[in-house]
Amino acid sequence: MTAIPANARPFVFDTEFGADGAVVRPSTWQPVKRSYAPAEVDALVAQARLEARQQALAEVEALRADALSILAQTTSQAATLLRNVAEAHRRESADLALAAARVVASAAFDRFPRRPLEAALEALGQEMDATPRLVVRASGLDDEGRAQVEALCAQAGFSGLVVFRDEPHLPAAAFALEWADGRAEFDPAEAEGRVAAALNAALAAEAGHADPPVDAAHDRRGF
Repeated sequence: MTAIPANARPFVFDTEFGADGAVVRPSTWQPVKRSYAPAEVDALVAQARLEARQQALAEVEALRADALSILAQTTSQAATLLRNVAEAHRRESADLALAAARVVASAAFDRFPRRPLEAALEALGQEMDATPRLVVRASGLDDEGRAQVEALCAQAGFSGLVVFRDEPHLPAAAFALEWADGRAEFDPAEAEGRVAAALNAALAAEAGHADPPVDAAHDRRGF
């Protein structure tokens, strides 16, 4: 039994005629074409191939766009991770450098506890040469150490009175100098704190979120 197409419309009379017999609305019915010439078959096959190729290209383009989007997201995530790893590496390296510097400085201060004081006297010789009195505050200054300080003051051009004040609470290598026109002091812990703060500020600036600079102006000179 031959199946009837779903769109088959047998005995459709949709042509309308006027009173005078003229066609008012022609029929839209078209007979189903059941046979094709070889040229028509070739044209239909070519059209089908073209449409299939265009569809395949569209699917490939969609896949390429999805792949590029995934690649961009992955690259962005990887860049963020690498940036975080690099920042953590810089901070760990800075902490390691500070720890190494702390050990070296501690050993140096233990071996040469008066070297920071000597450097300060050499640097401030011109500022103190006209003052009549210089007060040196430090801890553990024995007679030999005091004699060395007096000799350094003389070499720097200071001819006034050198007064020593023993300050047991001060750590090794720490000192304070007081004269008529000024004051200078050195504390290894404070110096380490300033170095660490400067290093953290530099790391923060490199990471793009630097803190505002701190006003370091004061009436004391730190070494």
